[in-house]
Parts: sequence; C-alpha cells; structure tokens
Amino acid sequence: MLKVLVADDERIARNIISLLLKKMPDVGEVIEAEDGNQALEAVTTHNPDIIFLDIQMPGQTGIQLAEKLTPDNVVIFITAYDEYAVNAFELSAVDYLLKPFEDKRFFEAMERAKRQLSSQDESQSKDLETLVKYALSERQSAYKSRLVVKEPGRIRLLDIKQINYIAGAGNYAEVHLFDGTMVLHRETLTTLEQQLDSAVFARIHRSTIVRRNSIVELRPNDKGDYSVLLKNGAELTLSRRNKHKLADFFH
Repeated sequence: MLKVLVADDERIARNIISLLLKKMPDVGEVIEAEDGNQALEAVTTHNPDIIFLDIQMPGQTGIQLAEKLTPDNVVIFITAYDEYAVNAFELSAVDYLLKPFEDKRFFEAMERAKRQLSSQDESQSKDLETLVKYALSERQSAYKSRLVVKEPGRIRLLDIKQINYIAGAGNYAEVHLFDGTMVLHRETLTTLEQQLDSAVFARIHRSTIVRRNSIVELRPNDKGDYSVLLKNGAELTLSRRNKHKLADFFH
C-alpha cells in the first residue's frame, strides 16, 4: 500500500487531496503537514512513497524542501501559480498541479507518480521541456467545475453539473440542485457569477443565477419583468435590467 504525504498550509486543499486519495484502493496511510518544517519532519519519520508539496508554505517553501529530498522521493507540486513550473521540474518533480485542478487531472498525476515509483529506467523519468509544456497546457480555465462547500463536520465537493439554479441570500448562496435539494454555500452571487461559465449560466436577477438549458418558458408580466419557468417547475424572475439577455435564451 502506498504512503502519501500532503503538505499544504491550506486546510481545505489538504482535505480535498485526502478525499481524492481515499478513492484509490492502493493508497494506505495519508500524512498531512501544514508547513514546510512539518513536512520535512514527516518525510524523515514516515518515509512516504509520494509527496504532494505546496510551493508557497510557511517555515520553508516547497521548493526549499524539495532541494533537501533525495532522488528516491517522488514529488508532485501543487500551487496556484504557474511561474514555478520550470523550477519544479528542475527539482525532479514528477508532475505539477495548478489549483484548482480537476479530479481527472489529479488521478493522472498519481498514475504518473506510481509509474515513476515502479520504473527502473531513469531515462524515462522526465523530459523537462515536454513536462513543462504539459503542465502549462493543463491550466484550468477561469470557470469552476465544482464548488467546495463547507458543511458541519465535512467538506463537500459539489459538481457544477448538478446545479439547476442559485439564489442569493446575503453573503451566502442557496445552490439548488437537480435532485431537488438545496445546499447553502458561503459565497456571494456576484463572486459565483464570475466563476461560472456564462455560456452555461445566466444572471437573470440581482438575486438569481440560472442554468440556461433549464429554462423552458418565459412569460412577460405587468411590471416589465418576465417569469422564468424551469423544467422542474420552479418559477423565477428575469428583471427588467436583464431583459437584454432575452435573445440569448433563443439561440
């Protein structure tokens, strides 16, 4: 069974990676560290097979820590900044994940790390130029593919494909799913609007974002607004200030 160290100063980032690792049957122990000094101690104490290193951490950075590791340590760097890619591969990182990353991209990195562990041919380990181009080509778009929702006792990874519409509630958003349930997410509607693909979602009211293909009917009313009927029967409002978006719904 594989032993994996996750070193990141963001608890949510550690939790997400730990959740993904639990889906892999060949992963046994998962050790967490919240700064570079803890990570170095964990490497010495636990001798992990695979190490996830955040590049920017207190104590010492992931780059500084990687310089102290041996060639036997299989390292995957994780960071929100792509300018470190060349340094990462010069330090023999097997892969480089840009936050936020897709589950598929994470599992690709793990498979690459496992191949590196089992490989006896060092010449196959990496081609710097190819790997840097690969890492940068995997840069995530500006749009989220999932929401990280904090709930009592757990962190939930919510796939954007599950969302029917979102209603604003102050500094929170009521995320309504296709299964009929509602999830309360601590983020403003304006922030969410910037993170969602405008080709998929539309802001129809100051307090509402809706999935475009969920709309089945638009009904004008006396106030100049429109009632928006969704496939599940929900009825929302398209405000007058958003009437210019009407044409988009007929494309």
